[in-house]
Amino acid sequence: MKLVVGLGNPGPRYAQTRHNVGFMVIDQILRLCPGPKQQEKFAGLFNRIFIDEQPLALLKPTTSMNLSGIAVAQAMSFYKLPLENLLVITDDMALPPGKLRLRRCGSPGGHNGLASISSHLASENFSRLRVGIGPPNLPDPADYVLAEFSDQQWPSIAAVLDRAAQAVRCWACDGIDVVMNRFNAPEEL
Repeated sequence: MKLVVGLGNPGPRYAQTRHNVGFMVIDQILRLCPGPKQQEKFAGLFNRIFIDEQPLALLKPTTSMNLSGIAVAQAMSFYKLPLENLLVITDDMALPPGKLRLRRCGSPGGHNGLASISSHLASENFSRLRVGIGPPNLPDPADYVLAEFSDQQWPSIAAVLDRAAQAVRCWACDGIDVVMNRFNAPEEL
């Protein structure tokens, strides 16, 4: 089994914010590949689905973003998964809206959700799918990530959610090397 974790903040106040794009990708996957009703498990909302006969666990931590590692560590420990079976989906201010970047591993890059996961797993050696939310146009980056996308940004975000769901499917079936070659645009390498 493989585990896909979408990062975000719980609650309706944050549902459509830039920081919740990881949750949005999980929701898109569930629209395309319906599974059983989400259940509360591992300090998050959990589903188990199959993509081309590959079992895939989907997790949206219900802790705050900065404590996402708690949920990820619980799920990884319960299923005794190796790090190469983990994919974390998160927002990235360094990428323009609508762009994806997949990596086999790497530093948190200032993202507190990734830092929490790295800390709880005692490793940065897990794959991540970063979804571009664009550079902040507000003085405080926290205000920017906790704001909703503009009306002008929604078309590119809607398209990237579908593309990100396709990337997750590719990762689940074909692995990180194939998905990086297929979904990372040349200018993002």
